[in-house]
Amino acid sequence: MSFGFRVTHTDGPARRGVMTTPHGEVQTPAFMPVGTQGAVKGVTHRELDEVGAEILLSNTYHLYLRPGSTLIARRGGLHRFIGWPKPILTDSGGYQVFSLAARRTITEDGAQFRSHLDGSVHLLTPERATEIQAELGSDIAMVLDECLPHPSGPEVVRASMERTLRWAGRARARMAELREAGGRVSVHDERRPVPLVTNAGQAQFGIVQGGVDERLRVESAERTVAIGFDAYAIGGLSVGEPVDVMYGVVGCVTPRLPADRPRYLMGAGTPQDLVEGVARGVDLFDCVLPTRNARNGQLFTSEGVVNIKNARYAEDDRPADPACGCYTCRTASRAYLRHLFMAGEINASTLNTLHNLHFYLDTLRRIRDAIVFGRFETFKQEFHRKLSRT
Repeated sequence: MSFGFRVTHTDGPARRGVMTTPHGEVQTPAFMPVGTQGAVKGVTHRELDEVGAEILLSNTYHLYLRPGSTLIARRGGLHRFIGWPKPILTDSGGYQVFSLAARRTITEDGAQFRSHLDGSVHLLTPERATEIQAELGSDIAMVLDECLPHPSGPEVVRASMERTLRWAGRARARMAELREAGGRVSVHDERRPVPLVTNAGQAQFGIVQGGVDERLRVESAERTVAIGFDAYAIGGLSVGEPVDVMYGVVGCVTPRLPADRPRYLMGAGTPQDLVEGVARGVDLFDCVLPTRNARNGQLFTSEGVVNIKNARYAEDDRPADPACGCYTCRTASRAYLRHLFMAGEINASTLNTLHNLHFYLDTLRRIRDAIVFGRFETFKQEFHRKLSRT
């Protein structure tokens, strides 16, 4: 099964569709739980499957450093290595390099950085990021881009956008070489030759940059599309800019991206971001927010956020969200969840994470249904009305 995408329903700019990958289909709009090192913290793959996850995001930077992409290639690729049979998207490592400001240097060649594990020096080029992800064998591979903090000066943003475009062209050229080789390219280590390509159907997404300057964003979108990727993402947002500015950027970019390809908004993931992103034509989302906040005792519900560590929940027998049908809400009270969190029990992270992921995935399911029945705008208004109560 090769990569593909088809839109099945529209409601204004909002789209419902089906994304096809070598490891199965994904109903869009979709949210991708973040499994940084091949696992979503606190839950098993079986639990991810039960909560309705159809695609997982893993981190190129971390898997490259540990256990190593070549080792994973020897194991038959990332799907086999971690035991996840459904689609996987891998990022390029660009955001992680961005977050290591004190440990990295950006040049035309790529990003040179020191490992956060042992201080060893590495050079991540557009070509190398492409090769690493080919070794991992994800269904979707992201190109290496440069992510800037907000705010950044106009000259810096322009130069960064131009560099990202040059890197995108190099990444695309390397992907073409790997595809032409048909997976027969090998790298050698001390043991034996290793296939460099472990998923011949892997798709490559280009990334639109340009800071919060809408003119640069439009230019970046048009020039990235001209390179000719399998689909496109909007990167460099949710880095400190006001939320209305972020929505404005998304709204000006999505109409410039091909209607027959999925559109991915990288890293922006409050519940409101999901709804507003879909309203502007976005199909894919990821964010650590539901899992990270779960481990810190924050639960997303249909009526706002519940901070389970608050003393007022000590004798609260209600579920975290009375409107939710997840395993956590069917079996655990707020009082019990608070007890587990305050006691430092591992189950607190597991139960909270299951609930938050269910909330995100169920929100996207309800959005998909609303689009089918032409009720997305009504859904959006009601969703915001409920969350504004808290």
